[in-house]
Amino acid sequence: MLDLRPAEGNPRNSEGAFIELRDGSLLFVYSRFTGTDHNDDAIASIAARVSLDDGETWSDDRIIATPEEHGALNVMSVSLMRMLNGDIGLFYGFRYGWHDTRLHLRRSSDEGKTWSEAVCCVPGIGYYVTNNDRVVRLSSGRLIVPTALHRMRGESTRDWSSFDGRGVVYFFLSDDDGRTWREARNFSALNAPHSKSGLQEPGLIELANGSLWAWARTDMGWQYEMRSFDGGETWTPAAPSLFSSPNSPLSMKRMPGSGHLLAVWNPIPNYQTRVIGKHSWGRTPLVVAISKDEGQTWESIFTVQSEADGGGYCYTAIHFTSDAVLLAYCAGEADDGICLTRLKMRKISLADISG
Repeated sequence: MLDLRPAEGNPRNSEGAFIELRDGSLLFVYSRFTGTDHNDDAIASIAARVSLDDGETWSDDRIIATPEEHGALNVMSVSLMRMLNGDIGLFYGFRYGWHDTRLHLRRSSDEGKTWSEAVCCVPGIGYYVTNNDRVVRLSSGRLIVPTALHRMRGESTRDWSSFDGRGVVYFFLSDDDGRTWREARNFSALNAPHSKSGLQEPGLIELANGSLWAWARTDMGWQYEMRSFDGGETWTPAAPSLFSSPNSPLSMKRMPGSGHLLAVWNPIPNYQTRVIGKHSWGRTPLVVAISKDEGQTWESIFTVQSEADGGGYCYTAIHFTSDAVLLAYCAGEADDGICLTRLKMRKISLADISG
């Protein structure tokens, strides 16, 4: 449906999120970089597009948030959510440096035309990575932001060489529809002395029994998982999940109608003899699978992008229409340099996935 390639003055188009508007149209927002630099701390704004035909075609970009209005280096990594009072909630990260990057929430009461002042979802300064399409509302109404904290080894706020890649997962909770936020009672760290990643880029989903299932990417060959049985207040220690994976994120949502779980990820870990290109980072293939038993087993595996396609694919946003699923994800091919510069969107019939 879309293939937003980098171009002069627009070096990167990356991760996004979807929401259905009241008139039935779809709003898609994503991180649009400008200038000459595609790195995570380069200049980026939040761009929006609208579809009137369930994602078949899309409007041109409209910029809805810029770093200048927040005094930030950039703004990126978006989640969208319908709030309890009917507002649209726009969650995205404000990056002030490697010492301070945190998710904020703005609201729109006019279906995305204008936005409120921002509320910080992460009390306390730190470099907190929250992926796109990650904020979750529980059946109780509680909002949860899963995020990974990274520290600096020195005093610099801009020097990448001082950045500690080992992430520690925290969860931030709101019981008043995003107006105030607090930290959960414990955090999750990876007890693996040889890991250089720790736990990174967490996500979560609520299961049918009310428990919460969270996961995070690692460099250990697997996604690691954590469980909560009290609405996200406390979490079990991290342990390997069923999902093999390179150091690349996994995304999951519940399918409307059937209630089955749909997961999107890269199922092959990096290993000693695997060739890892800069444009792919081993994030291939990109596959979809369905679980009919709350994540115990997975079936109907569908390849969205194969290794033969020659790129890397990651940071997937998921949205269901009446008969299809829209997937928007970062992609990189050999001439792109890295696997984050291009944004692709595919529409896949649910009948093709589930048979």
